[in-house]
Amino acid sequence: MRRDGVPFLNAVPAASFAPTHHLLPLTPGGGRTDQREVFVTRRYEVVYIFDSALEEAAINERLAKFHALLGDGTAVTVQHWGKRSLAYPIRHSDTGYYVIAQFEVDSARLPEFERVIKLDEGVVRFLLVLMEIEAPAAVPVETAVVAEEEEE
Repeated sequence: MRRDGVPFLNAVPAASFAPTHHLLPLTPGGGRTDQREVFVTRRYEVVYIFDSALEEAAINERLAKFHALLGDGTAVTVQHWGKRSLAYPIRHSDTGYYVIAQFEVDSARLPEFERVIKLDEGVVRFLLVLMEIEAPAAVPVETAVVAEEEEE
């Protein structure tokens, strides 16, 4: 015990630090599952800006290479927005080819995915974002007021 009356950390029994509830789900057999075996997939969206000098076939080839890193069973929704002007010049270019992709994947696959995109010289910029779960649409105030007036 210290002079101020507070016990040292190693003097406190280890049982007082034990969790009071189970953090990991129970398996059908009654034991806990190993935390490393639990994979949680999340929904992501990535925006690619490719060099505008690339042909669409070359862009599709690169997209196939990138999305193959996510896994075989990963469903990827791809939207080609085409050539658009950039907000500011990047690498002495005023235009870029925009592609938006959405997919669900385990976060453990993302570091390699991002590394390969960064090394590709055809990609001018990219942004990978975790998509939030959509909240239920709120009723506009005007609709609620009209409904109250009709009841009266």
